[in-house]
Amino acid sequence: MGFEGPSGEEVRGIIAFIGIGSNLRDPAVQCRDAFRRIGAIPEICLLRRSSLYRTEPVGPEDQPWFINAVAEIRTDLPPRKLFEALKGIERKMGRTDGPRWGPRVIDLDLLLYGQKVVAEEDLVIPHPELHRRRFVLEPLCELASYVIHPAFGVSVRGLLDRLTDPGLVERCAAEK
Repeated sequence: MGFEGPSGEEVRGIIAFIGIGSNLRDPAVQCRDAFRRIGAIPEICLLRRSSLYRTEPVGPEDQPWFINAVAEIRTDLPPRKLFEALKGIERKMGRTDGPRWGPRVIDLDLLLYGQKVVAEEDLVIPHPELHRRRFVLEPLCELASYVIHPAFGVSVRGLLDRLTDPGLVERCAAEK
């Protein structure tokens, strides 16, 4: 069931949030390209994008710092199809398998899909690390501090306020 948009058309779909990250091949350019590609999928409307954030890597320390951001979308795609579309964008942008938390040209994570909870072998929503990662919560809070984590019943702002992750996260100067 949809609602009426500003020009009278019916607006349908679920609000979802996608985490975006890169630390290879000009990461800010890669993140902006990911926003563009996400918005180009016919079943997705890119509603808003966070600022870009320069973030300390999690995991192996001998890698470049990341650029991270979050996209807010409205989509008619079910969670599995959205996940597959994001993986397709990663492949087209040159993502290859590598070490966990290692360097990557692009990383697209389905963080939240409305208030849905999904627990499948290769797809978990909300993203299982969302509440532990400053580089996810800072840009997500910029867009949707009021959104409630469906498994914890705590707002994004509340998760960020309780966070103990010491990782450095700074908004990129050009993005302020």
